Amino acid sequence: MNIWKPYIHGFKSHLQLEKSLSKNSVEAYLHDVAKIIQFLEMQGITVGPDKLELHHFQSFLKWITEMGMTARSQARVISGLKAFYRYLLLENIVIKDPTELLDSPKIGMKLPVTLHLEEIDRLIGKIDLSRPEGKRNKAMLETLYGCGLRVSELVNLKISNIFFDEGFIKVTGKGDKERLVPLGRIAQGEIEFYIMELRPHIPVKKGHEDVLFLNRHGARLSRVMVFTIIKQLAVLSGIKKRISPHTFRHSFATHLVEGGADLRAVQEMLGHESITTTEIYTHLDRDYLRSTIIQYHPRG
Repeated sequence: MNIWKPYIHGFKSHLQLEKSLSKNSVEAYLHDVAKIIQFLEMQGITVGPDKLELHHFQSFLKWITEMGMTARSQARVISGLKAFYRYLLLENIVIKDPTELLDSPKIGMKLPVTLHLEEIDRLIGKIDLSRPEGKRNKAMLETLYGCGLRVSELVNLKISNIFFDEGFIKVTGKGDKERLVPLGRIAQGEIEFYIMELRPHIPVKKGHEDVLFLNRHGARLSRVMVFTIIKQLAVLSGIKKRISPHTFRHSFATHLVEGGADLRAVQEMLGHESITTTEIYTHLDRDYLRSTIIQYHPRG
């Protein structure tokens, strides 16, 4: 719908420049707005966002429900539309927000999948260290688990941002925000071995000289490649859980909380903007404590 184009263009610029969101996040928000446009076109409603009212969004919500969209996905779309209207209000394009009274579907808290330390050891133990990429993969997984990185942070990690003497790495997270994360002894040892013994034998592609983890062509590893490596190792180690690179991040945080780490410290290491995001790991900890009581207490 052409009437929406200038608003979408402005919203995109707002997300990129003012909010400093990643490309994937920006595309997700624009996809949410595209959904309401699709609905309006199907209904033959040719008005701009400044003319929509609450009943339009209520009908839209009913439509995506009938289309089979899950409650979690519906909540995500509504969140995107609310963000769009916050932008329109900020720019004085609308004088009221019709999504303000729009209720999101109730969804239960979904606890992330985590691995026990034994499972992590078993999975890493399945890496074929006789192959050239084996030591690289071991260094990658030890860094994922030892530092709690997102996969995008891992593949973009720079050699110049590793401070071995101080025992820290500088990570660029969401919104290009930088943070310092402690580098554990095991992860540091694996990275040092990879840099000194293996990486010098890789012909580095121009522009990737400072990238830590390289593929066989000397370029930055893709996120998909890291996913593939972990999926293959999960099969080899007999782990039936649905795991991904993010599982190592969840496990890192969960094991810290179980060990008594301060929640604010965990928040800083993970790069969470809000402490409420980090608090999910306290729920995991309570579940762990409950299962322990049930298993071992005589009245469990």
